Amino acid sequence: MRLIVGLGNPGREYAGTRHNIGFEVLDAFAARAGWAAGPGDFDRQARTKFDGLALDGAVSLPTGGSEKVLLLKPTTFMNLSGRAVQAAMAFYQLTPADVMVVLDDLALPCGKLRIRPAGSDGGHNGLRDIQRALATNQYPRLRVGIDAPPPRVSGRDYVLGRFSEEQRKLLDPAVKRAVDALVTWIEQGINVAMNRYNATDNEGSQKPEARS
Repeated sequence: MRLIVGLGNPGREYAGTRHNIGFEVLDAFAARAGWAAGPGDFDRQARTKFDGLALDGAVSLPTGGSEKVLLLKPTTFMNLSGRAVQAAMAFYQLTPADVMVVLDDLALPCGKLRIRPAGSDGGHNGLRDIQRALATNQYPRLRVGIDAPPPRVSGRDYVLGRFSEEQRKLLDPAVKRAVDALVTWIEQGINVAMNRYNATDNEGSQKPEARS
């Protein structure tokens, strides 16, 4: 069993916001796997479980065989994401290495991906709460770049806003690449996924500010 957690905030008012890119990646993963036709269908098909919306199935791997995967959208709001992750991990007796958290990142250019096997929360309140709940930062994460906020716009206001038309042109293909990266992680491990999909080291040097 692999657990993929997409971070975001529940409710229509947050749909399509920059902070909810983790939810979008899970919608795309479910559509690719044939489990749900789109965002609304994911939410209708999912079970209410683990303080979130859970959808699972077997993912066919390109090299043959399949892997059981659970997709989880916490419905606790971003700052309490750890509660959902901890509940799902405890139920399935998963280790942190079995989990991948998908989230937005202000420090990466829009549409760039960065996978890491562990690390700090980087000012992201969802990661901070997961680290608190698991008592470790040694779990994989897939960050999706959303650009830094423009001058005089707070990080909180920026992440709770919606993508510009130009950003969306970059994000749509990035979401597809993120799904490819997740399948690669499931099939070939995190090192292969990092080498294939990570942004270059000179990208994303800006430090994000804390946000909700």
